[in-house]
Amino acid sequence: MTAPWTPDSWRSKPIIQQPTYADADALAQVESTLASYPPLVFAGEARELRRQFAEVTQGRAFLLQGGDCAESFAEFSAPKIRDTFKVLLQMAVVMTFAASCPVVKVGRMAGQFAKPRSADDETQGDLTLPAYRGDIINNIAFEAGGRAPDPQRLLMAYHQATATLNLLRAFASGGFASLDKVHQWNLDFIANSATSHRFENLASRIDESLAFMRACGVDLEHSAQLRETSFFTAHEALLLNYEQAFTRQDSLTGDWYDCSAHMLWIGDRTRQPGGAHVEFMRGINNPIGVKTGPSTDPEELLRLIDVLNPENDPGRLNLIVRMGADKVEAHMPQLVRAIEREGKQVLWSSDPMHGNTIKASSGYKTRDFASILKEVEQFFAVHEAEGTWAGGIHIEMTGQNVTECIGGATPVTEAGLSDRYHTHCDPRLNADQSLELAFMIAETLKNARR
Repeated sequence: MTAPWTPDSWRSKPIIQQPTYADADALAQVESTLASYPPLVFAGEARELRRQFAEVTQGRAFLLQGGDCAESFAEFSAPKIRDTFKVLLQMAVVMTFAASCPVVKVGRMAGQFAKPRSADDETQGDLTLPAYRGDIINNIAFEAGGRAPDPQRLLMAYHQATATLNLLRAFASGGFASLDKVHQWNLDFIANSATSHRFENLASRIDESLAFMRACGVDLEHSAQLRETSFFTAHEALLLNYEQAFTRQDSLTGDWYDCSAHMLWIGDRTRQPGGAHVEFMRGINNPIGVKTGPSTDPEELLRLIDVLNPENDPGRLNLIVRMGADKVEAHMPQLVRAIEREGKQVLWSSDPMHGNTIKASSGYKTRDFASILKEVEQFFAVHEAEGTWAGGIHIEMTGQNVTECIGGATPVTEAGLSDRYHTHCDPRLNADQSLELAFMIAETLKNARR
């Protein structure tokens, strides 16, 4: 028998990757304040994303998920949000137009503030301090005061997420996402790249298609499908104090939803079947994800799926595969076969970022774009060989002109990493690299749908 679930039943389970707050009363007061605030998203929106996930799971759409490794309080700005949104629109339209495939767009935005760490502490010289766990918990600066976990940061995260969501909603429904504006999505700093020219050619073909439709008498000005877009948010459900505060019971269905985001996921480090994170996630009705690494045992994954998706709903569960370019062929097929054997309905997507992190000779943490492409190619190849649907891509990226991942058509070199290395945590693809990846996926999708 499964024990009854409540929004706080996770507190009785073993938990890892959590900060230690010095003042429990202060933390409880912040949690109470957050629980009284309006939700960031609505249950009906999460249900709509779950419906779209079912379309992806059944091979009728593709999931594009991207955004910051970790959102920053210091670098928060409207232009930064706008430019990341632009690149995601570009990537989506490339895939949709080339492969005639609907694309579900989900941003790692408006909540991606907490990060798991490989160690609880960090040492520099003779000083040891708590590890940086994201701006929602502590400060990246290596200073004793800033590294102490501060409950007030949960409130700061909420207010920044609110502002981010307001802007995203305006972009998605206010005309910015209209296909009439497709040329305006290109960012100035990549205007002369080969990838940008390729996008401009595609945008011109879209212009021709729209002109043809107008000539046929189609009223494009009042077509929501062409003037607006659906855009959803997601983040890792790591800091459960924050997540519980936004877990609300839907007045229409009586179901519980985590209204901090449309989708939440469990990381590779926190997917223990008997752990607190799995306990929390099993009770919310949002679509959810599980990061799946090379250490994943097929039988344990099946048990985890039974806990998280007992009704085998095709819109419920996204397995986000993060193997590393040299490990996909060795580890992923056995997972796909086990799930197919048991008839489990899951959405498969590829995270080609986290298994391909390396340290450059200069000391910078980076990722080789060639390895990222290789992992995506192998992900598609495994699904083609197994007769299953490669449903999505999950990447850390930004619309900013950063130099954090080496390689690409306009190559970033190891020597050039220091030019514009701005990430608070892990290296991200820049706009040009993201768009190049989108064109590669579009061609692969086109072939798969044939």
